Amino acid sequence: MQPIESAQTAQKLPLRDIHLPPTPSWWPLAPGWYLLIVLLLLILLLLWFLWQRAQRLRYRRQVLQQLDQLAKMDSDHTLIAELSVLLRRSALHAFPDENCAALNGEEWLQFLDRHAAEPSFTTGIGRCLAAGPYQPTSEVDRDALLALCRCWLKRLPPTLRSRRKG
Repeated sequence: MQPIESAQTAQKLPLRDIHLPPTPSWWPLAPGWYLLIVLLLLILLLLWFLWQRAQRLRYRRQVLQQLDQLAKMDSDHTLIAELSVLLRRSALHAFPDENCAALNGEEWLQFLDRHAAEPSFTTGIGRCLAAGPYQPTSEVDRDALLALCRCWLKRLPPTLRSRRKG
């Protein structure tokens, strides 16, 4: 008979109804949300840096595309002249602080060698770029010269900021 007596005793006790806890607030956030926010910010920062790098290297891609167009030329003399112009424009863009616009002949070849992997302009196939554009006819190993120019153009540094005209 104890269960009946305990039920009667429980009814006499001053008990209140069950209160539910308040619903959780959205603030402060759980630690997992902070981790997710930091991760998203890092991903956005990485994407921004990659986009900036792609913008800085865009001129290099454009110059290499122009080099591919020059490779289709028939005349060796025209090829040498156009390669000389392409290398000079690229040097002016990549090295604006150096006075490479006024260089010619041996000084121009030495400038190209300073920014190349090996001295192939002053002592190798690239020597034809010094006087070749100014001679009436020129013959050269096209593939070797194009490979040398491609290697030099690939080594150009990324630009620090966009140099857009207009």
